[in-house]
Amino acid sequence: MKGLSSAARWTIAVVAVVAALVVALVAQLRDDGSSPTTSPGPVGRGHRDADTIEALAGPRQRADLAPCPAPSAGSGVPVLQGVVVECAADGAAVDVAKALAGRRVVLNLWAYWCGPCAAELPAMAEYQRRAGSGVMVVTVHQDENETAALLRLAELGVHLPTLQDGRRQVAAALRVANVMPATVVLRPDGSVAQTLPRAFDSADEIAAAVGE
Repeated sequence: MKGLSSAARWTIAVVAVVAALVVALVAQLRDDGSSPTTSPGPVGRGHRDADTIEALAGPRQRADLAPCPAPSAGSGVPVLQGVVVECAADGAAVDVAKALAGRRVVLNLWAYWCGPCAAELPAMAEYQRRAGSGVMVVTVHQDENETAALLRLAELGVHLPTLQDGRRQVAAALRVANVMPATVVLRPDGSVAQTLPRAFDSADEIAAAVGE
């Protein structure tokens, strides 16, 4: 910078520092926006590329989940028509509207990284044990990491039928707020009886809330 005045050199130095700070700030904002500690919105995939049939075989065996409900005759739950997800127990496609038709269903929406969800799931399992065949509890895993979901369920000893829904199609169809855990109660005719965006501490609490 020979020939420049000291004032000009000072101005160039200040501009360079400001530019570097702007670049750093933009990078930081991008990092914050993708942080897994924030509440993630809907994602574009049902599960990760890494969750192949071979990779899921071991976690599925450990989780030992109950089979997903078989489809009923007819078009099924109107609001869920066209929603097809994967059964976490075996990877089979599940037409959710037909699978849940004609039953009283308690849907529990959760994700493997959600602490309150992990605390609630055993209570959901106990509620199902007490309720018997009068109601069916189905969990819906809302993150694309299916392996982590299976390992979490194995760790908790929860064997409820589980839908793998990384794209959050079920929640979108039922208009559930972006919060987890959340519970949706469906009547046998497919209508929504209750939407409960909260965590439960016990089977008694669940029974009181859903009317059983």
